[in-house]
Amino acid sequence: MVSQPETPLTAQSTLSLRPARDHRDRIATSSTLSRSKRYNRSHVGGTTSNTSYNQQNEFPIFSHSGDVDINIHTPSGGEARYLLHRHTLTRCSGFFEASTSEQWSKAKLLAGGNEVARLAPDGSLPTPAASTVDGDLDGDLPRKRWRYELDPGTGDGDIPMLIQKDESRAAPSKSIFGPGDGSRGRHKSSHSTSSSRDFFRSVSNLHHQQQAHHVSKADQDLLRDYDNLFRTMYNYPPVLDGVNVADAYVQCKSLLNLADQYDALAVVGPRVDHHLLQFQSRLWKQIAKYPISYLRLGYLARSKIIFQEALVHVVGQWPSGERSLRAALPDIVLDIIEDKVDELEENVSRVEGRLFRLNLTNSRGERVGPNTNYLDWLAVSLFRQWIADNTSPQPAPPSSTDRRSRDMPRQPLPPAVPPLTSLGRAYRTLGAPNPAAYLGHDECKRFLKLTPDMYSRENLRRFEKRMDELKAMARDIVRPLMGSSLELDLGGSGRVVEGISYLTCTAVANRDLPWPS
Repeated sequence: MVSQPETPLTAQSTLSLRPARDHRDRIATSSTLSRSKRYNRSHVGGTTSNTSYNQQNEFPIFSHSGDVDINIHTPSGGEARYLLHRHTLTRCSGFFEASTSEQWSKAKLLAGGNEVARLAPDGSLPTPAASTVDGDLDGDLPRKRWRYELDPGTGDGDIPMLIQKDESRAAPSKSIFGPGDGSRGRHKSSHSTSSSRDFFRSVSNLHHQQQAHHVSKADQDLLRDYDNLFRTMYNYPPVLDGVNVADAYVQCKSLLNLADQYDALAVVGPRVDHHLLQFQSRLWKQIAKYPISYLRLGYLARSKIIFQEALVHVVGQWPSGERSLRAALPDIVLDIIEDKVDELEENVSRVEGRLFRLNLTNSRGERVGPNTNYLDWLAVSLFRQWIADNTSPQPAPPSSTDRRSRDMPRQPLPPAVPPLTSLGRAYRTLGAPNPAAYLGHDECKRFLKLTPDMYSRENLRRFEKRMDELKAMARDIVRPLMGSSLELDLGGSGRVVEGISYLTCTAVANRDLPWPS
């Protein structure tokens, strides 16, 4: 056992006569004393209250029971160290499950088979012989030790990845305080111990301040992502922005990409989902602005609400952003989008057919026509022309060959299905509660003046009255398209949200999700 330098010499001789405490009692005591300073502390050495190293057994350094040593060094000088458990990592990550298996494992079998992998005072893992000197033997503790280091890659496009090192060939890590020989502190006086402790703390603080100053922003984000990944595996809340939803999205997206890299989405996804949903209305507005980005995030996180919200926006604006969608999302998600687009187009086609068949009747119940009631028929004609103009895209300009042709240029056929974006604007207008939203008084007046014999105040009032009847019937016809499945639409009233003119009536059920519900 390493002696306590701060204990007076007489007290040491007295304490040496007492029986040694049980191994588990020492672990519980050191964990209790250090729990209040769990985070934001140096694990390198020289910051403890005495020169004898206080053994830690809590995240991120499980010095008593950890068997997976993970070292992360970034090109700009950032560092992070973790000593974790294989049984926890393999439950949360397919990467660690595969790489620590018998086929791929490069673990080192400790001498004797039951030594504890503890940290030396310099922050490095001791040799098996050093562990044996401690005399702490427990058959239940790990018998193997795995070691991982972050490989930044060789090219600009390479993704940094943890790789397993052969522990038997790995050189012990060095500390900025020199070799970690614990025997030095056994012969120091209390005064020299206090001075050494203050010096170590000052140098350690200076080292970390300089490191944080020189580490690039990209490397800081990488270290944050790895820390959040391991925190989540140990059921600690990840450190994510809780104020700015845009920054939180960037952090969550980066964390999910890292979790996808290590096959740990099943563990990280629910944490990301829980964090983002706390933003509520601010999140819905962000999804409306960037639906493609949030659709991918919802897919990776397996967030039903985020995925549904983004999918409704994507389908309503189809085919806008189709190229980006195909590049960012797997085929299973694209199949869902295309199925929902087909369903929406079928609903729109049924409504469109009813609108073009819409007509007025006279006092005898007969349909109006140019030979029965010319004025009413003009109202029906103007209404149908407005629908045709607003549900079809503008025709392409004629080509140069058509201009030089002597014959009349051939008129292009209209598309089989107009873009849903343009259709949405038209049907939103038809479903608006304000009848003056289209074909108002001025438009009706200009139209009637095209036939001077028909224009009069009485005819204008009758014309507007019959047009209002058409608008009321059209509003009832398009009502199925005015429903909304968005969380952003307050109360599901179908009211046009500011900035949204496309249809948001797409319904997404559990069977439509790209993962098992």
